[in-house]
Amino acid sequence: MNASRRSWCLTLLAIFAFAGNSILCRLALQQTSIDAATFTTVRLFSGALMLWLIGQGFGGRIRAAGSWRSAMALFVYAAAFSFAYVNLPAGTGALLLFGAVQVTMIGYGLWTGERLSKFQILGFILAFGGLVGLVLPGVSAPPLLSSGLMFVSGVAWGIYSLRGRGASNPIRVTAGNFLRTVPFALALGIGMHSGFDGDGSLITSGLLLAVASGALASGLGYTLWYIALQDLKASSAATIQLSVPVITAIGGVAFLREELTVRVCLTSLAILGGIALAIRDT
Repeated sequence: MNASRRSWCLTLLAIFAFAGNSILCRLALQQTSIDAATFTTVRLFSGALMLWLIGQGFGGRIRAAGSWRSAMALFVYAAAFSFAYVNLPAGTGALLLFGAVQVTMIGYGLWTGERLSKFQILGFILAFGGLVGLVLPGVSAPPLLSSGLMFVSGVAWGIYSLRGRGASNPIRVTAGNFLRTVPFALALGIGMHSGFDGDGSLITSGLLLAVASGALASGLGYTLWYIALQDLKASSAATIQLSVPVITAIGGVAFLREELTVRVCLTSLAILGGIALAIRDT
């Protein structure tokens, strides 16, 4: 398999892993007895373990990689993500998440003095308007608190991504950051755990879904993405990520029996179209 084909295969697997995080989280919180705090704890712990094992294969000490500030941003992303999905449909949540990530990163560029083209400015305005339109009060509007939590999750992930730009060894850095989230995750799990309701099979199912989200969709998925990025242009990588909310929405319909409302479809076009415009010249 040549490098180009390998890169695209890894990219496809990574994109499905990103979408899988939303599906697994929503599925666990909707159909099992696990709570958002426990899901977050198990996800981060499983991700840290998987990345630690992968990091050993790439050599070097991972304790020295990463930082506590990045770990805090990663923890806020994961915790807000889980609590938002208690009431948010999978597709809507992914749309808010990736929209907030791009708005954060583009907004940071504007704040630091980056000069944007007319198309990029138009795209930024269109994407931000789509996000506002998605959460405006109405019959089909998603819950405001959950939407706010997912927006916070996206901002935190945007900050985490900005802090990680230019890392010499992104796999080791990510592994170190995940390991540093474990104390925060344990504190959250212990502090907010209210016990499980339901039978043992539902408890086990919820824990297994959290492990799959952490070890596979997060740990392994991020690793595949970082390897694929070595052969992808920045603009291509950013554009490819626009497919995640679409894949997530399809997965929500297929696995969670969620409905696609007119509001979600229209605001999706605005947000994804705006982001596409904003990154077309990068």
